[in-house]
Amino acid sequence: MIGRLNHVAIAVPDLEAASAQYAETLGAKVGAPQDEPDHGVTVVFIELPNTKIELLSPLGEASPIKGFLDKNPSGGIHHICYEVEDILDARDRLKDQGVRVLGSGEPKIGAHGKPVLFLHPKDFNGTLIELEQV
Repeated sequence: MIGRLNHVAIAVPDLEAASAQYAETLGAKVGAPQDEPDHGVTVVFIELPNTKIELLSPLGEASPIKGFLDKNPSGGIHHICYEVEDILDARDRLKDQGVRVLGSGEPKIGAHGKPVLFLHPKDFNGTLIELEQV
């Protein structure tokens, strides 16, 4: 069902400093900040030859990333994202197996302009999973 790894998301307390670290220290290709109000985050994508790193920073006080950073003030890995061909089919198959889909269970449009869903971390060894339709 899952395809390639799309990205690893890292919550950061200072998006500008983290972006500069990737660009200047690691020599990575760093994209521009992009606000995602539906998800309560500002994101920056780091392009790698085989995948992406997504830096996440809170967008507003109600951001789910704010709570994560309150518990992890230095930041850390927030989620991993896998590609799927049909997000509704993937959702239905996972729910039939007892996996909890977060939110309403309906896909939202993610930072790449494609439908995404999140799966409960307790169902995947403590790891928050994002599925993105490609």
